[in-house]
Amino acid sequence: MLASITDSIDPQQLLRSFGTIGLFVIIFAESGLLIGFFLPGDSLLFTAGLFASSGRLNIWVILVGCFVAAVAGDQVGYAFGKRVGPSIFNRPNSRLFKQEHVERANEYFEEHGAKTILMARFVPVVRTFAPILAGVGTMPYRTFLMFNVAGGFLWAVGVTLLGYFLGEQIGADNIDKYLLPIIGVVILLSLIPPFLEYRKHKKKQRS
Repeated sequence: MLASITDSIDPQQLLRSFGTIGLFVIIFAESGLLIGFFLPGDSLLFTAGLFASSGRLNIWVILVGCFVAAVAGDQVGYAFGKRVGPSIFNRPNSRLFKQEHVERANEYFEEHGAKTILMARFVPVVRTFAPILAGVGTMPYRTFLMFNVAGGFLWAVGVTLLGYFLGEQIGADNIDKYLLPIIGVVILLSLIPPFLEYRKHKKKQRS
């Protein structure tokens, strides 16, 4: 059971099973849909870049598509937040929704303000809930749109290009050899921000 769940969110397996369209759908879902918080956005973008460097994916198509999907996902999240309003803070926990995720994203807003929309792109889980909370709150749409576009570009295009250029350095013949270790490192790095936020949250609870 655990193995099947792990395989279902493995970035290599996702790309091989669902291809470019699947990549866009996942980036869209993780960027602003409540059901997308568990998806591997960082490692998926990086792996797509690696695949593109070996010719398995078209780099220009995935750069444009991932950017559009990331921005569109946040737009939907903002609209959803506008619609549900403060009731999201009273929503009961379920398998796909945890109040602690909302609280973490809310803490980001309290600390960073509108810049949260940009910064949250690089923090798993928070990036899914941040646009929803922006819609719930009083953030002007124009301000949200500006940070959304900037954050979507830096994250979707930046992380994908990082994978692409690393793949170019490694060479197409060696990508499969180094793919698993590289993805492992990317996943570990993507876990650092939420770990730091978790430690900060625990310190606040103790004080």
